[in-house]
Amino acid sequence: MRVKAIVDEDFVNYKKASMFIGTCFCDWKCCTESGFGKEICQNSPTAQQPNIEITNEQIYNRYISNPITSAIVVGGLEPFLQFSELLSLVIYFRSHGCQDDFVIYTGYRFEEITTFVLYLAKQKNIIIKYGRYVPGDTPHFDDVLGVNLANKEQYARKIS
Repeated sequence: MRVKAIVDEDFVNYKKASMFIGTCFCDWKCCTESGFGKEICQNSPTAQQPNIEITNEQIYNRYISNPITSAIVVGGLEPFLQFSELLSLVIYFRSHGCQDDFVIYTGYRFEEITTFVLYLAKQKNIIIKYGRYVPGDTPHFDDVLGVNLANKEQYARKIS
């Protein structure tokens, strides 16, 4: 899988201690729709980092060897632009007995990625955070994730 970064212990993006996997690509839809430059995006510095090649096996072994984490979060830039790699990772974890939560942060709306969601829903314990970042909007607490999200358009749903 191509990633920008892996954080072995993340306590910000989900209510459970998680491994955070940062994906490599973005179409900057939030910036384009809101009329601001991509340098405003919190993920802009990440986009400048080199891509890292890492196997699903390496990610899995790194995850299961950490007794602190109990979920995997995949996020920024845009995971759905690497859908085949994302799905392959989820299937690898499931086929090796790990049924821990997979949380996927996307800037897409549900109706934009319905086909992808249907594929992911075949796996257990998948949660998706949907919605664009809207600058200057009021943050709100999301009960599914157990964390604050940047604006009211963003929300999470457990799909399986």
